Amino acid sequence: MILAIDCSANLCAACVYDADAAGELGREVRDLGKGHAEHLMAVIEEALEKSDKIFADLTAVAVSVGPGSFTGIRVAVATARGLALALKIPAIGVTTLEALAAEARQDFAGRAILAALDGGRGDIHAALYDELAVLRYGPAAITLEEAVAMISAAGAPPVLTGTAARRISEAAGHPFDLGPLAATADIATYARLAAGKGPGEKPKPLYLRDADAKPQAGFVLPRVGG
Repeated sequence: MILAIDCSANLCAACVYDADAAGELGREVRDLGKGHAEHLMAVIEEALEKSDKIFADLTAVAVSVGPGSFTGIRVAVATARGLALALKIPAIGVTTLEALAAEARQDFAGRAILAALDGGRGDIHAALYDELAVLRYGPAAITLEEAVAMISAAGAPPVLTGTAARRISEAAGHPFDLGPLAATADIATYARLAAGKGPGEKPKPLYLRDADAKPQAGFVLPRVGG
């Protein structure tokens, strides 16, 4: 039984997910904008109540680690790690970019996907996944020009998803298939991805500043298989 929490954007969200049945049991989602710290535990308790579960029923805690709201991510990750420690269960981190890419993949199976969020100061926070959902670049902070160069060199046009998707498409000068244009994915997506990952390193906030590695001019999306 997985508890998933997300405070990476305006929403303060939690859900309880049955990994064995691959189904959500209950959720609570509040559009706060800010003030996640004051509301998160109440949101979690409401999700548990709706699912008819208690803390002792949980086997893992999934959490969005960003990129996104600096304060919201810190609150969610600290809460997830605290619950995991108290309940002696694993905490599993999922990035907003991989969650958005997973949602886009539901409508565009077998396609490369560029998940991209507006990062402020002109930055775009991006991650590129190939046709088999393997991470090929990022997560990193890049410029709009670098994003356009990346997709131009990738061969078959990727699906664009996230808040920066439309801006990238317009800068490239031609339309792309678009996935969700939101700042975060549905809370159940985080739970589903965490169930597939299983325990690993303790989650920590993903804060992207200047990219440590920029896409090269000759960047191409590596082909896997065929």
